[in-house]
Amino acid sequence: MNPTATRHASGQKEQELIPDKALIMSGYGINSEIETREVLLRAGMDADIIHINDLIDRKYRMCDYRLLVFPGGFSYGDDTGAGNAYANRVRNNLWNDVTEFLEEDNLVLGICNGFQILANLGLVPAFNKQYKRDIALMPNRKGVLECRYVTIKPASETLWTKGIERIVCPVSHGEGNFSCSKEVLTELRSQKMIAFTYCRENLKPADGEYPYNPNGSVADIAGITSADGKVLAMMPHPERAMEFVNEYDWPLQKERLRRQQQPIPTESMNMKLFRNIVEYFR
Repeated sequence: MNPTATRHASGQKEQELIPDKALIMSGYGINSEIETREVLLRAGMDADIIHINDLIDRKYRMCDYRLLVFPGGFSYGDDTGAGNAYANRVRNNLWNDVTEFLEEDNLVLGICNGFQILANLGLVPAFNKQYKRDIALMPNRKGVLECRYVTIKPASETLWTKGIERIVCPVSHGEGNFSCSKEVLTELRSQKMIAFTYCRENLKPADGEYPYNPNGSVADIAGITSADGKVLAMMPHPERAMEFVNEYDWPLQKERLRRQQQPIPTESMNMKLFRNIVEYFR
């Protein structure tokens, strides 16, 4: 834990230890809060689900947490663009809280709709801490909502991807087609900010081929970090497949392990991502 300065009613600053606890953002249309809290609890981190209005009304303080999570869903019905209305609520009411949160040794995670929110806020890629829109999540190439299992693999070594070979989990989005300019893509690659890419089951690149790349994302990008590595944004939902039996081919894996006289796991390989978060704070 790191000491964080907080201002009390007296106006004087004191040093207090902030517990390693997650703030899971909620609000109209967000629908993955419970799974996100459960996966963090299993990984060893306590978490509170807090409606954005309660943060705006100062019933809770962002600075009392170490991990900020924007979970999946369809915030405000995505009526003004995926994640756009929620991002505007954050920018217009909580922007100072967010930037102060990122000045400390804290982390931010955005999944699916959370990725769209972070992109609209400019929290990724945030080159040189310039919070502006350099990327977009466009409608899926096939023009329909994609709900299917995908395989993704780390594209670079980060605090988030440490020790992960692959993640197999669902996608559930209509606007997950990662798009950016050639200049931005070059910068993402040179700074090793591409966290995850879509791939085939044998870990070979998807090369844009459907359904391995479910949405048409440039360079098969499934997730990126901010330039300073403190923010991770990804489209797939690892929190929705935390159990071994959530993996689509678990009966085949179970039989193979049984014949090899190997132990059968209880949790999926996706848990490693969340255990990496807990390990970072420890």
